Amino acid sequence: MELTQATVNELLDQLSPGGGSLYLPSDLDPQAVTDLLADRYGLPRTLVLDGFTDPTVDDSKGGALLVPFEGRAVKIRAWAYGDQWVGTGTARDAEGVERPVLVVARREVPKPSAVAPDEDEDVDWLERLIRITGWTQPAQRPDVHWAEVESRLGTPLPSDYKRMVETFGVGAFDGYLDLNQEPWTDLREDGLLIWAGTEHEDLYCWRADGDDADRWPVVVRSFDGEDVPFDCQAAEFVCRILVDPDHRFTMARYFDTHWFMTYRRSA
Repeated sequence: MELTQATVNELLDQLSPGGGSLYLPSDLDPQAVTDLLADRYGLPRTLVLDGFTDPTVDDSKGGALLVPFEGRAVKIRAWAYGDQWVGTGTARDAEGVERPVLVVARREVPKPSAVAPDEDEDVDWLERLIRITGWTQPAQRPDVHWAEVESRLGTPLPSDYKRMVETFGVGAFDGYLDLNQEPWTDLREDGLLIWAGTEHEDLYCWRADGDDADRWPVVVRSFDGEDVPFDCQAAEFVCRILVDPDHRFTMARYFDTHWFMTYRRSA
């Protein structure tokens, strides 16, 4: 079997949308399958290594991927993608032979309506974002030296943004909205700092007015140069574009279930 992204697509099509598992030919390099999926879905989570299952694994972390192998999994890596878990690695077949595998299972996260705040509620938008994306991993960058970053930029930064970077690290919401690890200053002459962007070349910024960074409004600089203001902070803005199909910059039209794609680390 020639292993390409097209081959992986064909295999995944056999398992979607209902889910299932496949034992692949024994002469197939399981690491090559992992690498192809990592190029597509980002950095995987390890569920099983050398036959030992991570004790923290449950349904919220891809545990459904292990069910078909009935304790015979040897090494399984997993990715969240929309309403699916995708996994690959190796497992022992019915004859006890270790073979490469590919597995897909349904992924459940809270419905947007289940996490929607009341109008009068004091909302922690970062916590809401964690729930919307089904994020269960530990903080990815808890030790960022924000004092150094803020000193270099010459300005304090919004606290919700700093918590987003500490929590999620390098990657993109729904594999689409890239979270900058520190603001870009390309639009500083326009009074804007860029905290995120998309492949469509929209830039997600703050209007950096005043000393209280937590009161800076979000401004989207669209690919055609238009500035669109929003009276909210970054974490609230991301929550809203993930779940509100009527938002001007909505991502809800593409996915009903959301996730954060952690980018693959360089070797």
